[in-house]
Amino acid sequence: MRIDIITVLPELMRSPFEASILKRAIDKGLVEIHFHNLRDYSTNNYKQIDDYQFGGGAGMVMMIEPIDKCISALKQERQYDEIIYMTPDGHRFEQKTANELSLKQNIIILCGHYKGVDQRVRDHFITREISVGDFVLSGGELAASVVCDAVIRLIPGVLSNETSARTDSFQDDLLAPPIYTRPAEYKGWEVPEILLSGDSNKIEQWREDQAIERTKSRRPDLWAKHNKEN
Repeated sequence: MRIDIITVLPELMRSPFEASILKRAIDKGLVEIHFHNLRDYSTNNYKQIDDYQFGGGAGMVMMIEPIDKCISALKQERQYDEIIYMTPDGHRFEQKTANELSLKQNIIILCGHYKGVDQRVRDHFITREISVGDFVLSGGELAASVVCDAVIRLIPGVLSNETSARTDSFQDDLLAPPIYTRPAEYKGWEVPEILLSGDSNKIEQWREDQAIERTKSRRPDLWAKHNKEN
C-alpha cells in the first residue's frame, strides 16, 4: 500500500510513522508513506495556499490551484483508489471503513486547514470525506494519522499475530470482551475460572457472551446496529 499525504505541516505528520507498528510496517516494505508540502505547489513567491472567502466571513480558505497541482502531479505517476479529505463534516470513521481502505493499493489523504478547502476541490477531486468525530481540530494531520494507524495495522504481515486485529472491538459491531494476563490472582482479585480451564470452546463462548453484554451496556447504539446487520 502507498499513502500520499498532502499537508501544510509535514513535520507534524512524521513522528507517528517513526515508531511502533507503523515504522515496522514501513521497514518491512508493507506500506509506503509520502508527505507532500502543499506550499511547494503554491503559485507565488509567498508560498500562499489560502485566501479570504468570497462573500466575506471569518476564516481563511485553502485555495484550489495548489491542491489541483499537487493531486494532478501525483495522478500522473500512478492511479489512486481513493482521494480522501479529512474534514469534521465528513462521514464518521469506523472500523468498517478501515477494513475497506486496508484493501486499497494507492491512497491520497488531503489534510484540511484553516476554514477548510474551496468547495470545488471536494466536488471534483475527492472520492471520500472522513471525520474522526464531532469536534474540530486545528488541521487534518492528527486525524489523518489516526486513519493511517487504523488502516495499516490491518494489512497482512503488519501485526505479528493477525488474529489480533480480527478480534478487535467493532470488527463485528461488538466491543471486545474483558482480557486478563498473569498472575491469575492479585490482591485477591481473580481471573475468571473459565479462562484457566483450557476448554477452548467454552472460552470462546464466554468471550462472545461477555462481548455481547459489554456492548449492550456500554454501546446500545452499536448493539442495535449489530442486531440489524445480523
